[in-house]
Amino acid sequence: MNISQSIDNLVTRLRQDQTEHGSWEYPFETGITTDAYMIILLRSLEIDDEQLIEELSERIMSRQEQNGAWKLFHDELDGNISATIDSYYALLYSRYYQKNDARLRAARRFILNNGGMEKANMFTKMMLTLTGQQRWPAFFPLPIEFILLPSSFPINFYSLSVYGRSNIAPVMILADKRFRLKTKNRPDLRELYGNREDAFFSWSRSDEWQQIFSAIKNSLTYLAGLPAQLHSMAVNQTKQYILSRIEEDGTFYSYFSSTFFMIYAMISLGHSKNDPIIQNAINGMKSMKTAIKGTTHMQYTTASIWNTSLISHALQEAGVSSADPMINKANNFLLKKQHRKYGDWAVHNPQSLPGGWGFSNINTINPDVDDSTATLRAITASAADHSSLLYAWDKGTNWVTSMQNDDGGWPAFEKNTDSRFFSFLPIEKGEFILTDPSSADLTGRTLEYLGQYTNMGKTLAPMKDGIRWLVSNQESNGSWYGRWGICYIYGTWAALTGLAAAGVSPKHKAIKKGKSWLNKIQNADGGWGESCKSDSNMIYTPLGTSTLTHTAWAADALISISDHPTLEIKKAISFLIQNIDQNDWTTDYPHGQGMAGELYIHYHSYRYIFPLLALAHYKNKWGES
Repeated sequence: MNISQSIDNLVTRLRQDQTEHGSWEYPFETGITTDAYMIILLRSLEIDDEQLIEELSERIMSRQEQNGAWKLFHDELDGNISATIDSYYALLYSRYYQKNDARLRAARRFILNNGGMEKANMFTKMMLTLTGQQRWPAFFPLPIEFILLPSSFPINFYSLSVYGRSNIAPVMILADKRFRLKTKNRPDLRELYGNREDAFFSWSRSDEWQQIFSAIKNSLTYLAGLPAQLHSMAVNQTKQYILSRIEEDGTFYSYFSSTFFMIYAMISLGHSKNDPIIQNAINGMKSMKTAIKGTTHMQYTTASIWNTSLISHALQEAGVSSADPMINKANNFLLKKQHRKYGDWAVHNPQSLPGGWGFSNINTINPDVDDSTATLRAITASAADHSSLLYAWDKGTNWVTSMQNDDGGWPAFEKNTDSRFFSFLPIEKGEFILTDPSSADLTGRTLEYLGQYTNMGKTLAPMKDGIRWLVSNQESNGSWYGRWGICYIYGTWAALTGLAAAGVSPKHKAIKKGKSWLNKIQNADGGWGESCKSDSNMIYTPLGTSTLTHTAWAADALISISDHPTLEIKKAISFLIQNIDQNDWTTDYPHGQGMAGELYIHYHSYRYIFPLLALAHYKNKWGES
C-alpha cells in the first residue's frame, strides 16, 4: 500500500461514518468511572432502569484486570484505586453481584492493599460522602459565601476556571447542607477503610489558606451584613448560577460530573427526584450513552463538534473538495452550532461578541478556543463562496483572537483565569480543576490557524506575543507540555506547527531543539509512543511501543518544519501506512487528558484523523517520494 491508497482508504471510511446530520459521532471514551457513577445515581435515587444498569455492570466487569483492579490506561502499574473503588461500589449497588463473588473479593483485596478508601481521589470521596458512605468534614476549603465575593476581589468565584465552577458550585451546596442520601439497599463499604475514617479527607487549613479563608469571611461580613443573611444569599445565588446554565438537554454545562453533583445538590435544596429539573438532567445524561465493542458506555460528554471539525479539515487537506456533499453537510452542521449567547467567558472578555464553538453538540454557552479554531479551519475554504459561512468565520476569528491571555498564550475556555491564590487551596489536582492557564497546545494550534488560514500579519501583536509565549515556555529538552493531550508529543506537535505557520524560521533555536527532541525519542519501528504517566510525572515518559496517533503528531510536526523528507519522516510515514488498519491495545490507548492521573480520554476518531492529516501533508509537500 502507498500513501495515496492509504489516504483513499481513510477517506472512504470517514465518508461511510458520517451521520445524516453531517456530523461524526465517534465515542468520547473516559474509562469506567461514568458508567459506575450512573449506576450509583440510579440506585441511590431508586430509579430502576434495569436494562441500563445491567448493561453498564457488564461493561465494568469486562474491564477488570486479573488482580481485581481497574485501570485508567494499559500501562498503569497495577491498577487505579479510585476506579477500583468506583467499580466495586457500583457493582454491589447494581445488585447483580455480591460481596462473596470472587471478582469482587479480588477488588476488595486490591483496595485494602493500596491503602483503602482514604486513598481515593477527590471526586470519588465526594461521591462516597453524598451517597452516605462517609461524613462531611468539619472544614470545606471553599465556603458557599465565596460566590458572593465581587469580581474586584483578588480571588473570587469567576477567577476559577469554568470547569472548576461547574463542579465546585453544586459541591459547595452539598458541603454546606452536609447532604447525604441513603437508601435501604445501599451497600455497606466500611470494610474498605484502611485506617478507618479518621483520615478520609485530606483537606487541611494551611497557614496561607487560613489567612485567605479568614479574609473572605471578614470581607463578606463587611460587604453583605449579618451571617444569616449572607448565608441565605449565597445559597440562592449558587442555585441560580446552576439553574441558569442548564443546557437544553437538561445537563449542567453538558458535563457528566457537574450534572451528577447538580442532581444531588437540587435534592439537598428540597427538590423531589421527580422534579423536571432532575428528570431532565437524568435523561440528558442518558442521551450521552454510546456503544463500544458491544458494551454500553456513558460518555462524559459528546465530542460532536470536535470530531466533525477535525475530520472535515483533514478530509479537505487530503484533497476532498470543499464542494463535496460530505463537506457541505459538515459545514451546515457546524454553522448551526456556532454560539450566539454570552457565556461566562464574557466576564473576563467583555468587549468581544459571541462567535466560538463548543465541544459537544448540546453546548450553547461554553465555547472553547480549540474547538473554535478547529471549526474555523474546516469552513475556511467554503467561506469565500458562502456569505453565511463568511459571516460565521469572521465572528469566530474575532472571538478567538480576543481570547488571548495577557501573557501572550491562549487558554481553553476563559482568559486570565490562572490565579496564583489557588495554589494555596487544599484541593487535590487543583491546578487541573480550578485554573485555565495558557498552554502550548492551545497557543500552538491558535497560531497555526491565524498564520495559515487568516490574513493576520505575522508581525502583529497577537502573533508576536503568541510566539514569545511558546518560545519562553519550551522545556529544557526541547519539548512542550500539552495540557489537553498526551502529552509532550502533543504539545510539541502543536507548538512546532504553530511556530512554522506564524513564520518562525526552521533555523530558530526553539524549532531546532524541538526537532532534535522528536528525532531523539523516535522508536526503532519508525513510530512514537508516549505513556499517560507523562502528565503525572511531569516529564516525558515513553510508552515502550508506538501508536498511530503519537506517530502522526510527531510526523506532522517534522513535516511542517522540514524542507525535504528526512529519514525520520520517511520511517514515520512507512509506519503509518503499514499499521493503518491495526487493532490492538495501542489503538485503544488514551491520547487525551482531562485531569492528570484521574481522567483520560480515548478519542475513537483520532486513529483516522491524524494519520490522514500527516499523510496528506506529506503528499501535498513532497508527493509519493
